[in-house]
Amino acid sequence: MERLFITGIGTDVGKTLVSAILTEALQADYWKPVQAGLEPTTDAGTIRSLVQNPVSQFFPERYRLLMPASPHAAATAEGLTIQLQDFRLPDTQNHLLVEGAGGLLVPLAPGLLIADLIKHLGLEVVVVSRNYLGSINHTLLTLEALQARGIRVRGLVFNGEPNAATEDFISQHTGVPLMPRVLPETEVTPAVVSRYAAEFRSWFLSTQG
Repeated sequence: MERLFITGIGTDVGKTLVSAILTEALQADYWKPVQAGLEPTTDAGTIRSLVQNPVSQFFPERYRLLMPASPHAAATAEGLTIQLQDFRLPDTQNHLLVEGAGGLLVPLAPGLLIADLIKHLGLEVVVVSRNYLGSINHTLLTLEALQARGIRVRGLVFNGEPNAATEDFISQHTGVPLMPRVLPETEVTPAVVSRYAAEFRSWFLSTQG
């Protein structure tokens, strides 16, 4: 059974899109532990609109914070302090996708990072990368931070315009399994998510056992 935490090398790298694709590919359940910013919709709301299978369940966020900001700042604005003991995986016998907030070292509270939450939940990680100036550095730092914490990487997804020089270097330098890539799309629809989901489903089947 796949139990995966989806993180990115930064903000706006396509983490929610990849989460939707993986949710559809595995017909997995979905959970966003901390949502910071509720308008115009939440990440769970976006994924609900893109996933078509009848199996996936969507579990409520542990924290729903109004401010679209770093979770520690959004929580402080509401007089809250996020604590690690507040989080427990949803009770399900299905595959489970857990989507983070921003990157690996985003703070949830003083002394508490997204990476600490991943370790606490005991999940493997899918890292989403997008090619831009500096993305090699950001991707390698993310992967090294996971390795240093003893967190296993299930795979790396490149999202957006391909860059062979960047992607080949990261792949050869890290040896991290590469999952199917996601190309730029003029519009993200359930049909687009379903098309990618078929590719990812085949990848999971090929890597089992």
